[in-house]
Amino acid sequence: MPRVTVVGTGYLGLTHAICLADLGHDVLAIDVDAEKIAKAASGTAPFFEPGLEPLLRKNLDAGRLRFTLSFAEVAVFGDVHFLCVGTPEGKSGRADLSAVHAAAAALAPHLSGPCLVVGKSTVPVGTARQVLAGLRTAAPAGDAVDLAWNPEFLREGFAVQDSLAPDRIVLGVTSADAEARLREVYRAPVEAGSPLLVMDLETAELVKVAANAFLATKISFINAMAEVCEQSGADVMALADALGRDARIGRRFLSPGLGYGGGCLPKDIRGFRATAADLGVDSLVSWLGTVDDINLGRRERVVELAREAAGGSLAGRRVAVLGVAFKPNSDDVRDSPSLAVCDRLAAEGAIVSVHDPVAMPTAAVKRPSLRYAPSVFEAAEHADLVLHLTEWSDYRAIDPAALAQVVASRVIIDARCCLDADAWRAANWTVHVLGRPAVS
Repeated sequence: MPRVTVVGTGYLGLTHAICLADLGHDVLAIDVDAEKIAKAASGTAPFFEPGLEPLLRKNLDAGRLRFTLSFAEVAVFGDVHFLCVGTPEGKSGRADLSAVHAAAAALAPHLSGPCLVVGKSTVPVGTARQVLAGLRTAAPAGDAVDLAWNPEFLREGFAVQDSLAPDRIVLGVTSADAEARLREVYRAPVEAGSPLLVMDLETAELVKVAANAFLATKISFINAMAEVCEQSGADVMALADALGRDARIGRRFLSPGLGYGGGCLPKDIRGFRATAADLGVDSLVSWLGTVDDINLGRRERVVELAREAAGGSLAGRRVAVLGVAFKPNSDDVRDSPSLAVCDRLAAEGAIVSVHDPVAMPTAAVKRPSLRYAPSVFEAAEHADLVLHLTEWSDYRAIDPAALAQVVASRVIIDARCCLDADAWRAANWTVHVLGRPAVS
């Protein structure tokens, strides 16, 4: 079984390192951030992901997982080196590849023998060839250094499951040896039934961004239909259920609401558009601009509804916000639709009080001016309006009658379309659900 290293211990890298160790590999992970390394080595995950921290401690205790700050140690230790660094949105929507090239440049001078470097980061098509050329130029081993691209498909909140039992494993390779090494790395999930797809580097690079572009389009499509439903008096949930019965369409990702956010979909579709422009085929993906606009427009629609519910002005109104993470089971607030709504509410003079089961500490770093409440009831105390913005299961368990006792006005906007509107109406709440007829 090959010994594995992971370069980068952010969300992707730490999850990958832990799960590879849990699959039985000896894993050495590295980062340039000494604080991150010390925290991980002590058994503490620096972010919230269900089930991840117990696996971290389990594999540290088993001796299968170690952490270092030394690239020389990494090069000596590993047969397969995974690059798992971030590619945030840069200028003009293009992916910022500085961390990818820096990681490869830091590793290359220490590669003195045959090895395989594997990129997992989401990158524009053509990046892998550039990284390979740089590695072979700088590494003492020269052409004995091989490269593959193995895009990640982690869903925040399900990352452990997606790593240990992925729904597909994509390998972009240039040699039979690279394929053989990666088949060995992923032997356990493949034998358990995970499909393994082998292709060229360029196709592997495109798979992730193409998948995210498709998912973003599906989400924005149903949100566009929600706008049509609001104007016509139709019910978007019934519409989505009917569309989802078509096997060619399917119900997954056809859920109307506040739209997508996070560190992947928004920046990946913008990066894809920039790549298409560089390739001279931008007109073929121009519709992604509309997808982006529809998604951002849902945030404005919620603020508009809030303003209407508040009688035309939000100034001085107390607004309770339920959920600030961009999705449930995560503490990630990157491009959070909820946080964007909070910004707009506060800009119009609303007094915003936020509750989230796990994401308040990360949100407070980004938006220290907001009020954060340790419970739903404290967030909603004397509220003129309640906004449900992240679909945590905790919020579906709220007793509307009990919450009614602490608010100033029984008005709720369900921007995630998943609360039991009938139960809230029975407790004498006025309920607004995006894309559905008003109930009160």
